[in-house]
Amino acid sequence: TVTRAGGIAEAIEKLGQAEVMGFTLPHRFGGLNFPNLVYSMAIEILSRADAALMNIFGLQGIAETINAFASEEIKAKYLRDFSAGKVTGAMVLTEPDAGSDLQAVKLRAFQDAAGNWFLHGVKRFITNGCGDVLLVLARSEPDRSGGLGLSLFVCGPGPTVHIRRLEDKLGIHGSPTCEIFFDNTPCELIGERQRGLVTYVMSLMNGARIGIAGQSMGIAESAYRIARDYASTRKQFGVAIEKLPAVRDMLIDMRIDIEAGRALLYETSRVVDLEIGYAKRLEFNPPDDKAELKQLKDNARKYKRAAAMLTPMSKYYCSEMCNRVAYDSIQVLGGSGYMRDYASERHARDARITTIYEGTSQLQVIAAVRGVCSGTAEKFMADLAQHEYDADVKDLLEILARGAEQLNEAIAYVKEQGNEYMDLYGRPLVDIAIDLINGYLFCGQAGTKVQMEVPVAGNGAANGKTIPMKKRKAMLARRYITRNAPKITAMAKHICTGDKSTFTEYEALVGPVPEL
Repeated sequence: TVTRAGGIAEAIEKLGQAEVMGFTLPHRFGGLNFPNLVYSMAIEILSRADAALMNIFGLQGIAETINAFASEEIKAKYLRDFSAGKVTGAMVLTEPDAGSDLQAVKLRAFQDAAGNWFLHGVKRFITNGCGDVLLVLARSEPDRSGGLGLSLFVCGPGPTVHIRRLEDKLGIHGSPTCEIFFDNTPCELIGERQRGLVTYVMSLMNGARIGIAGQSMGIAESAYRIARDYASTRKQFGVAIEKLPAVRDMLIDMRIDIEAGRALLYETSRVVDLEIGYAKRLEFNPPDDKAELKQLKDNARKYKRAAAMLTPMSKYYCSEMCNRVAYDSIQVLGGSGYMRDYASERHARDARITTIYEGTSQLQVIAAVRGVCSGTAEKFMADLAQHEYDADVKDLLEILARGAEQLNEAIAYVKEQGNEYMDLYGRPLVDIAIDLINGYLFCGQAGTKVQMEVPVAGNGAANGKTIPMKKRKAMLARRYITRNAPKITAMAKHICTGDKSTFTEYEALVGPVPEL
């Protein structure tokens, strides 16, 4: 059995009382019916306080999957309790031999003579595996290997669901991670057979990846705030350490990286909302006019492709950035950051999992690079380039345009080398695309019509010193774009070297497997 920490249990209860546990569910099930963009903001805010609590809050994606694909009977059975905060859920996907490769799932789903479904087998690394609503990926077609042999099921805890162990983890200690044994557990089928992985779980995981990007943002923001406060008050050599150029540069880079991650995450969430909106319009209320219908279908395809590329980009960039910021936060605090007197060490431990679960950074790159090399990134940036920008950033747009040309030249070279070479150089390709997309987003923010003053120095109200938000964003865009331009040039040249030593000289370079 699992007993949650007192603070986590109390927080879940309060979130339910605040009626935010059905954030994106329809009103008819007691939900708030908010778009993903607002949900991403909520996830970041909650993660600033406790990344472990966010894991349970963020598993609302389970309710989303039930709402999207389950029968009305199953929806009625579970969704109102989700919205009321009476139940929590778990994505029961991975197994001892099926982590990233979910096509290898072996947990068995079978029917009795009356057509009732049952589950038998082991699942591992299940976040909140003690939850009340378990979405389980299982092999329903024993004679069919791969993803098409898998279906999705829902069940609850009971005498046939055994928590075999709790994992002893580096971080996110308030979120229980379980190994579960299903001993002929009664369950219900979600949607249709054989669509469990290809349709339902992929949809679930895409939402979860955006959630982890939001979680990463919250951890990074919280870690940065500790470092910023400490640097302004800690004195060495007679001055606050933020006066030292090396520390000052570190804090600026942390701040800009966080704002870049937030820009990418919010843009991704916006695109996903549009993808969902266009798909629903086509399904439930298609226009009669053929020209309008064609335009609707074109927009649906456009945003579906963009969402498929931006989702892994956001998860990859935000989680990697989160780890950098958490690491640097400890560095700013020095020895104090290594101690448990400050939360910096907790943020560093919590950050580490973000590049691993819901698909490692390496898998996110593989998913994103397909969009980069297929023309999706080029079209997306071309649309961004057509926006109206302030005169203050016109020269920056020229730098971004040159970077886009360098990216296209690198892509052309990669295509000549084949898919294996594309996977080998996927990371720099995706990094260039992200840097360029964020550059355009920053330029857009610099042209904001919002008249807002922001503090520029010190703590609190910054001693009354402020700067227009628009001017600050222009400064941020300039530093981000001009500093990334040489890196983009270097990465593009690196991609076009043709170096394949990873394939041809692996054994010699890596050496023999060490004897333990």
